[in-house]
Amino acid sequence: MIIARIGEGRKAVKRMQRCGWQIWTWTAVCLVMTMPVRSMAAASRTAGCRKIVLTGEVNAGQEWKASFGLGWVFRVVPIKPGKEGYSGWELVVDREQSIGYPDALLVATPPYYSISEREVGTTFGLRAQDAIGWNPRSFHFLTVPDALRESQKQFRALGGTKIWTEAPVANSREHEAEQQLLEINRRASPGQLRILNARLTPGIADAAPFARKWALQSAKTPHTVAPAPDAKASPLGELDWMRFSVTLWLPVGWKAPAGLSAPLAACSE
Repeated sequence: MIIARIGEGRKAVKRMQRCGWQIWTWTAVCLVMTMPVRSMAAASRTAGCRKIVLTGEVNAGQEWKASFGLGWVFRVVPIKPGKEGYSGWELVVDREQSIGYPDALLVATPPYYSISEREVGTTFGLRAQDAIGWNPRSFHFLTVPDALRESQKQFRALGGTKIWTEAPVANSREHEAEQQLLEINRRASPGQLRILNARLTPGIADAAPFARKWALQSAKTPHTVAPAPDAKASPLGELDWMRFSVTLWLPVGWKAPAGLSAPLAACSE
């Protein structure tokens, strides 16, 4: 199963390379998905943003969350281990009372069904040391509940497999859903997660070709190496603990909760 998962990662990388992506700067599904978001970001930098910085730490199998205003919550959620024994966490933005899948960060941060900056974990062939080397992580997220509900509708209409077909969208309904998602994501806000420290058990497999850069960069992220349980090392290793900061660039009129600083700042991509 691990070999199959690595294969999925390699296939995804090849698809992304055909779209002209650089593996360490993904933020959308091919160039057609990145241009509207980047155009939005360039315009918002001129207008200014409210910058919120959250800090926290999380252990394996546990969740961390923090409210950042107007009923929105940032969550760091454990990845389900499954039969393969994955470890790590997924980044999620949702309402305090969840309004379902996909969440406001996932839907605004393609690719949807492959290796992604929103997932800090040993999935798609990444070892634990590769996961911390991919640092920082950039993402986008929606901040309007109605926009999230509409994006969920269009996400379901588009379907998971269509994200990765290289042929032009032939079905008119899927084409319409894709265009609607593009339009909604123009209004997404940018964010960044930075790993400040980590504890992990390294994987003993060779780094996947697409992860070699992150493997080399892992030395730049402060971390502690923990011995493998029962001295049984695994191919992908395990992420045991992470301390991090999350920076969110929000609309200038954003109302942060009491006690949370939200100064005016230049907007990030």
